[in-house]
Amino acid sequence: MSLDDEQKRWEEQTRQPVLKRFPERKAEFQTGSGIPLPPVLTPAGDEAAYLETLGFPGEYPFTRGVQPTMFRGRFWTMRQYAGYATAEDSNRRYRYLLEQGQTGLSVAFDLPTQIGYDSDDPIAMGEVGKVGVAISSLDDMAALFRDIPLGKVSTSMTINAPAAVLLAMYIAVAKRQGVETKQLRGTIQNDILKEYIARGTYIFPPQPSMRLITDIFRFCQTDVPHWNTISISGYHIREAGSTAVQEVAFTMANAIAYVQAAIEAGLDVDDFAGQLSFFFNAHNNFLEEVAKFRAARRIWARLMKERFGAKKPASMMLRFHTQTGGSTLTAQQPENNVVRVTLQALAAVLGGTQSLHTNSMDEALWLPTERSVRVALRTQQIIAHESGVADTVDPLAGSYVIEHLTDEIERRANEYIARIDSLGGAQAAIEQGYVQGEIQEAAYRYQRAMETRDETLVGVNAFQVEEKLDMERLAVDPSIEVGQRDRLQALRQRRDAGKVSELLAQLDTASRSSDNLMPLLVACVETDVTLGEICNTLRKVWGEYRPPAFL
Repeated sequence: MSLDDEQKRWEEQTRQPVLKRFPERKAEFQTGSGIPLPPVLTPAGDEAAYLETLGFPGEYPFTRGVQPTMFRGRFWTMRQYAGYATAEDSNRRYRYLLEQGQTGLSVAFDLPTQIGYDSDDPIAMGEVGKVGVAISSLDDMAALFRDIPLGKVSTSMTINAPAAVLLAMYIAVAKRQGVETKQLRGTIQNDILKEYIARGTYIFPPQPSMRLITDIFRFCQTDVPHWNTISISGYHIREAGSTAVQEVAFTMANAIAYVQAAIEAGLDVDDFAGQLSFFFNAHNNFLEEVAKFRAARRIWARLMKERFGAKKPASMMLRFHTQTGGSTLTAQQPENNVVRVTLQALAAVLGGTQSLHTNSMDEALWLPTERSVRVALRTQQIIAHESGVADTVDPLAGSYVIEHLTDEIERRANEYIARIDSLGGAQAAIEQGYVQGEIQEAAYRYQRAMETRDETLVGVNAFQVEEKLDMERLAVDPSIEVGQRDRLQALRQRRDAGKVSELLAQLDTASRSSDNLMPLLVACVETDVTLGEICNTLRKVWGEYRPPAFL
């Protein structure tokens, strides 16, 4: 069949059914000069190679996007990552962002919450509310989403080791609002392997951590079917110093491990794969970043079809959130960060992201202010509404350099995946220090290039100026820690202590069995058992992870 015939088939069988359900944003798309823009353009030349490696948007191997209309139908979700101080403070920030045109929520938790401690635990002292919002109880979670209808907004939560507990709290808050769990949409990060590699907010050893993840997969399959049960994250791997190729490769290796664990737990790949999502970084090398996203989609599609035997197209679609590169931001000349973030966001859009966070110009200095986060959100809105790049699908397809980089990233990432397979898979490669060592070597090479000025970082190793920063600063009031302690003390005094003890004993027993823990966790948080009490019970049974030392 010719390429023309294939395009007609795609138009009739793939694009038109979607248009009947979700019309495009405009009846006709044109440039500023009145030149019509077709939904998708294809090349002349080697038709067989084109169909094998690129195909059409919304069809295998999804190189050109996971939807046939992409941003002609609707824009990506504009999901600014936010959270600081108390639940009430963060709730005000969320409502401000929604008023400014944000289309999805993304929750940043403080460090004690991320590692499963309550705000009044001695280990939490000095860290409460500092790098995210403090959430210890269902009351905190309810305050976080006050006046935000959970049945109408999608929420992403950057939480990993205690992800099951925070998901249980979210479900409980939704039930308080009268929202059925089957209506809920959102994502928990829930990616523990990258915590061992790059981020460090782990609690439990790998085996029980993987058990929690597969429990979530199984529970959400029936009870919260529209929830993305994991966001397999290359973002933090890149922040730790990896290259773009390593970001894709190590993320895919982790994804393979999660899929295999779920299959071994008795789940069918086509029953859970459609709710797996990914999280990538967007860095400064514009062309490489665009190609990276396209290559990742193709790798994932082929892995799911050829390695795991997935049958449903939804199981082969790599859907991902992007955040611009935090590690690329500079404290020097912070206004330059607006330009960096714009380029990175544009690369993510041209690469076909499903949702996007744009960093604020002041994040290398402190938590972003309302003004700086508004500028970051406006950056996305200008790209969406004014640049024209959303008016046709995969607009850089066919560029010699983009296609070359897409192919090369795919090839090199697959070499890494084969190496990790030979070591016994992602978990074994992590335990042997292989993945960490590769990232550390890449980070060292980059740092050396900065120091020798083989690479230029504007305002840092070139084009420096003497400057006095004159920017508004957001500071977290340290007294919030006292308030959090007082609220937790009052909660413990008024709740049913006997019921709490009974549920924690049940959790101890269930954690030693193969029972799915999610229903019990929902019952725990609804009875005002705190995050720290749940995680400490599991610590006693499972122990804590201690990373091996590598020379």
